[in-house]
Amino acid sequence: MEKIIVRKSPALKGVIKVDGAKNSILPILAATLLCQEECIIHDIPDLQDVKVMCRLLEVLGAKVEKLGRETLKITAKNIATCEAPYELISKMRASFLVMGPLLARCKNAKVCMPGGCAIGTRPIDLHLKGFKYLGADIKSESGYVNARTEKLVGRDIYLDFPSVGATENIIMAATLAEGETILENAAEEPEIVDLANFINSMGGKIVGAGTKTIRIKGVKKLHGTEHTVIPDRIEAGTYMVAAAATGGDLMIENVVPNHLQPVIAKLREAGATVEEYDDKIRVKAGDTIKALDIKTLPYPGFPTDMQAQFMAMLSKAEGTSIINETIFENRFMHATEMSRMGLKVKLEGNSAVLKGSSKLSGAKVKATDLRAGAALIIAGMMAEGETEITEVYHIKRGYSNIVKKLQNLGADINYEK
Repeated sequence: MEKIIVRKSPALKGVIKVDGAKNSILPILAATLLCQEECIIHDIPDLQDVKVMCRLLEVLGAKVEKLGRETLKITAKNIATCEAPYELISKMRASFLVMGPLLARCKNAKVCMPGGCAIGTRPIDLHLKGFKYLGADIKSESGYVNARTEKLVGRDIYLDFPSVGATENIIMAATLAEGETILENAAEEPEIVDLANFINSMGGKIVGAGTKTIRIKGVKKLHGTEHTVIPDRIEAGTYMVAAAATGGDLMIENVVPNHLQPVIAKLREAGATVEEYDDKIRVKAGDTIKALDIKTLPYPGFPTDMQAQFMAMLSKAEGTSIINETIFENRFMHATEMSRMGLKVKLEGNSAVLKGSSKLSGAKVKATDLRAGAALIIAGMMAEGETEITEVYHIKRGYSNIVKKLQNLGADINYEK
């Protein structure tokens, strides 16, 4: 079983380049099913989730070709089947995003209930509600969702919660629907904007992405395109926190600073110096780390995908920090693992109360989910002794070459079989 071994590391220093966004490329890959012509996509991150999505596209009938290290060409001229198999969907929740494109393109889709990280229920009710409003007949049986329609027709749809996945799936389904769909209380994440820009470059008519109201005017057909994925703001944020946690000084390249304002604000509040450039961010650790109060919220609020990394950093803060998680109900599993390393943390409902100045020591821990794994690496770099992290497949789902990248910055980290 593969493990990551981390030892107390010196201050991280140097330059690191961020990859294309995991949470952008997955819906964009799904959206290639909307088009019969070839789509060329650049800045593809080398992630396990991307490999799963590409395999799913191939099973559905698309042709996936690699053009160089970070470019893919996808051609979905013919859809061989509208059934997405359990063995792929169960590996990754984002693979459920093929349902909207399949429904739009083929007028039917059969997709099993999604899997992914165990950070909460993350129900698909909002996805299905949107499909029903557009005219689909939905049935759930034997672990699968079956959706059929004679035609999709644009409607006004209000989301009870600004779900990113539901927003993306409904946008894709509505792209080829008849008439106009107005999606209210939509998610505002940059990845939504990237998806809309990709579809619009194929001839789609989407306006308002990045706001709470998105209008999708259905078109009859889309054409091929070429697109570059936006940088991964969560990967960037993870390295920003790692710099502050280890007393480092990092220049992080290929970023959009505007996408990271909540993270930047909290790092500055904690005492770090953060310098913003056009496509770079420099983070210099302060002399001490100050305690913080953090509340996760939908974008543009503080991202739930960053709270675990901040928890690791705040273990050595001066004073008591409070992290309030409002997005997922089961996203503090990393707290138990960090407590094995000496973190003084008390869980109270959807809040974690951290006593600062915890003396961390290396221990055997497991990555309970993707971001928890990254947080344990940060904690391991701060801790005395050796930390052994298992279940590292979670980490590989969202971070390309994280061990090598950190080694290049001075971290004492390596893989071990």
